Amino acid sequence: MKSIWKKHFLDHPSSVDESYLEHMGQALYFSSRMIAGGLACFVHGIVPSAFVRTGSGIIGKLYDRMVLNRRRNRDSKSVNSVEQV
Repeated sequence: MKSIWKKHFLDHPSSVDESYLEHMGQALYFSSRMIAGGLACFVHGIVPSAFVRTGSGIIGKLYDRMVLNRRRNRDSKSVNSVEQV
């Protein structure tokens, strides 16, 4: 049986190749950017000429950081491990 600590705090960060603290830092970064983007979209809803590209720009940067960079890092690790053999 898994310990509660491992199940709730270590399994998921490990599944994305991060330590607990690295994962916490990434999650806090993402949450702050999402809040900022949400506020920009809220203001844009009231004043359509304000923050015209801010929300979509933040989404694009977050997607790149979360999905594309993770793929690049995973692919470079597999290439490096093959080269070491």
